[in-house]
Amino acid sequence: MVTTTSTPVEQQTTPENRVILKGVSWSTFKALLADVGDDRAWRIAYEGGVLEIRMPLEEHEEPKRLIESFVEAIVDELEIELRSLGSLTLEREDLTRAVEPDSCFYIQNESLVRGRNINLPNDPPPDLAIESDYTNSSMNKFTIYAAIGVPEIWRYRRESLQVYQLVEGKYEVCDRSLAFPFLPVAEIPGFIEQSRTVGQRAAVRLFRERIREILPSQS
Repeated sequence: MVTTTSTPVEQQTTPENRVILKGVSWSTFKALLADVGDDRAWRIAYEGGVLEIRMPLEEHEEPKRLIESFVEAIVDELEIELRSLGSLTLEREDLTRAVEPDSCFYIQNESLVRGRNINLPNDPPPDLAIESDYTNSSMNKFTIYAAIGVPEIWRYRRESLQVYQLVEGKYEVCDRSLAFPFLPVAEIPGFIEQSRTVGQRAAVRLFRERIREILPSQS
């Protein structure tokens, strides 16, 4: 059973499949996650007593899954390892912050966490987090990511993809990826749009062909 705090929890329902709870202690937040377990569709963000619960929409999930496939195609062509951990709960009790990305990856630090249960801050944060924002978040999740130390975020929204790199504790928009500097980031939304007519797997194959065109020029 979830315990309650002495401070009343204030609930705010948003029109975007989100619920905001205020006055939630860290212990209540952890008890809630323990009670519902890992088999849940909704995702969370938590900062300083404010808990956002979000139910992903179809328009949100499809681009995210395609971007996951694109990242996997890149590392396969590079013949490097990747640890894909989906919506792993990234939490720091010492900072009273937690967030669940739409997807996250260990790339540069994959060998450091291979086969391990991730335990922040003893382990490094993921190298790359994906946010597919069909609707606006009611919380500034970037401040949570920055506190946790995630070095790179890809944010897909309104048929555009922006890359953010953590610079001196704040995220800055960049024209290239930190994990994959050669990647033509601006082309990715086009492949997502193509999937609507040619199919998802066909779009991934087309993306893989594009990566194969680019890689020889990098050597």
